[in-house]
Amino acid sequence: MKKRAILALTLIALCSQAFAQQITRVAVIDLQKVYMTYYKDSQAVRALEEEKLRVNEEIKRLSDELKELQRQRLELLSSADAPTLKAFDETLYRKAQYLSDFVKIKQASIEEKANALSSGDAFVQMLYRTIQSISESDGYSLVISSRDAVSVGSSVIWFSPMIDITDKAIQALLGS
Repeated sequence: MKKRAILALTLIALCSQAFAQQITRVAVIDLQKVYMTYYKDSQAVRALEEEKLRVNEEIKRLSDELKELQRQRLELLSSADAPTLKAFDETLYRKAQYLSDFVKIKQASIEEKANALSSGDAFVQMLYRTIQSISESDGYSLVISSRDAVSVGSSVIWFSPMIDITDKAIQALLGS
């Protein structure tokens, strides 16, 4: 009976250790705040974020234009003759193809610039190493941005201020 009890306790201890290792600690960082604190050093990053914003605005404009053309096509279905509808469909197709190509080209361009920035900009590399160091020393498994630069709102719905490492990153950067 004692052997079974010891075996059960050992099994419970092992299982609890396995579950304890499964817990993921998450931290958030407000990169915009870091960029504004290091305004001069972060110019290249902010320029890339502004370009992303401009591209997203242009994609939205082109998408809205395409939606309007699709709405007009629905109106034409009942009243237009076949040649007019065919010409309209060709225009619609060309606009859709242009939007698709625009998105692919711009995304590739921004990704290329982001890769060049992350491998060539001293500030970005220092920021990454600082975040990595803080995360590893504090036991975080994941650090996410608390503010999404391409949207008006935040990509995080809620987070505890206890996991925000923004000020720690700024202090560590000040120290280095």
